[in-house]
Amino acid sequence: MINRLPGLSLPDRAWSTVRRWAVAWWRILYLGAVVLVLVLSPSSYGRGTRRSLARHLYLDTAPVLLGFTVLAALLSLVLTRIVVVTALSYGLSRYAMEMVIRVLVLELIPLTAALFVAMRATIPNGTQLALLRQSGRFDELRAQGSDPVRVELLPRVVAGVFASITLAALSCVVALVMGYLGVYGFNLAEAEGYTRMFGRVFTPSVTTLFALKTVFFSLTVALIPMAAGLYDAEGSTQPDSELGGLARMFAVLLLIEVASLMGNYY
Repeated sequence: MINRLPGLSLPDRAWSTVRRWAVAWWRILYLGAVVLVLVLSPSSYGRGTRRSLARHLYLDTAPVLLGFTVLAALLSLVLTRIVVVTALSYGLSRYAMEMVIRVLVLELIPLTAALFVAMRATIPNGTQLALLRQSGRFDELRAQGSDPVRVELLPRVVAGVFASITLAALSCVVALVMGYLGVYGFNLAEAEGYTRMFGRVFTPSVTTLFALKTVFFSLTVALIPMAAGLYDAEGSTQPDSELGGLARMFAVLLLIEVASLMGNYY
């Protein structure tokens, strides 16, 4: 922005940056409210929309399901081994599995699932949405009496949320199983103690925060790339708009993670 407007004074440049920042966040909040209304509206689930929604649910979830499950299993084994060996070296073996669950399941898995869905599904969908808008697809839908947000954006947002929650839930189960196998092996003798320890970690408050964090992660990676694709950044080209949307998405994910850590440990 500074290079494109060299004639502006420093206060004008600062005001322009703040204004663009405020407009971008306002558009995200506004779009989120619109999507919420559409999700709760029965008229959003007509025959054409249902078909599009089912297609996006499948395309955003099924192709990445196996790959992410394998990644989650490998990550679980590696981190479990690191944590257990470190705990043994400091004489804290009794806390090793609890540390694995807190670090892996509570913190890393939901964030990893959200980022994986963002990179594989929602960011490409946001780019595709921008291309559809630029090619005149939205104008065609309006001429036919259809709402482009309802037809093209809503299925992508819902599919992104569904994919993120599904991968997070599945990978948490995989992490718990692989964590147990990594420490105890194929031996069910410790299953009862492992279950009790799991219950001590997942108290009602921790479970509530975990569920809320997963949902907010899913909404963030599903909505912000769509907003970047639906709107051009004021005074910039489309690549800058996508980069700004990516930065805003990571900022929100970081804030959610910090809030979760404060809720769990402070």
